[in-house]
Amino acid sequence: MATSTTAVVDLSLPVADILRKGTSAAHERAEHSQGAKWLARGELDKEEYVRFLMMVYHVYDAFERALEQHATHPVLAPTHNPGLFARTASIAADISYLLGVPESSWQTHPLHVALQTAPPAALTQYVSRIRELAAGPDPSRLLAHAYVRYLGDLSGGQFIRRRIVKAYGLEDGAGVSFYEFRPLGGVSSASAGTMGDLKKIKDWYREGMNAGVGDSTELKAEILDEAELAFDYNTAIFDALHAPSTTSSSSSDVEIDSPLHSPVESSPPSPPATDLEPKVVFQASQPPSDEPLVSLSSVIALVIALSLTHFTLVVGGFTGARGLYKLDKFQEWLNGVFGAIWA
Repeated sequence: MATSTTAVVDLSLPVADILRKGTSAAHERAEHSQGAKWLARGELDKEEYVRFLMMVYHVYDAFERALEQHATHPVLAPTHNPGLFARTASIAADISYLLGVPESSWQTHPLHVALQTAPPAALTQYVSRIRELAAGPDPSRLLAHAYVRYLGDLSGGQFIRRRIVKAYGLEDGAGVSFYEFRPLGGVSSASAGTMGDLKKIKDWYREGMNAGVGDSTELKAEILDEAELAFDYNTAIFDALHAPSTTSSSSSDVEIDSPLHSPVESSPPSPPATDLEPKVVFQASQPPSDEPLVSLSSVIALVIALSLTHFTLVVGGFTGARGLYKLDKFQEWLNGVFGAIWA
């Protein structure tokens, strides 16, 4: 399990910085878990992905109940915002959708019954630890579990969503509400936050953590230890996943940017500047050719296409699962256009 890194972390820093620095090794272990890679590539069989969601559901059900139980605790209160963060109901809705059953009956589905009958040790230990903290005299360490889960959902989880949408044909946005967050201060549950909104939420959360923990180096060390433990519990969940029945050869060598639910700062990938503003580079020993490198018709076609696409994307936006799907498709299209023109 977790190995303490408090001896090499400056505990005078704010707790958010301590967690970012101190959990890097645990983050790397999670990132290299085979189950995390299957998940990040969208390679899990659909049934196994649903089983994963069921395990995650029980984790969230345990610690969100615990957070609610201790909502007024001075360490937990500054970040307690169930209207913004609560995931349990969303996960249940996604499970129901993917199984094609009413939300009132998914827990009696054979897949869930089998999970309850013989739960992986990783799940049992994870949930037991959360309940132990909730029942103890000081629930402060619950903040570490909320940090690992929520900040991860807001960061690496957004990239996982794109893979899930593609893998299971969820382009309409249904079945991925787990990864949806409303804007900070938003009042409409139908309003999905943009990547900019998610960054604001993460910044707000880190500020709340710093305020709740304060300057106590002892408390900072305890929360760091618990965060490393939470990472290891999540890695164990990944390790409990069953191998996909088929693995795409084209994705077998793809490295994920960050594992699901890792609170690593992430930003949406964007085309390199050289893709949007192509520049011709000549070697000193080879003078430029008089022959044009790109036909005028290709340039005109590209300008028109980019203009139309820009208008469509600006009007449609990049919010929600549908927006991320559009962004992904636009990047694929853009690569294809430049590949054809500059070939």
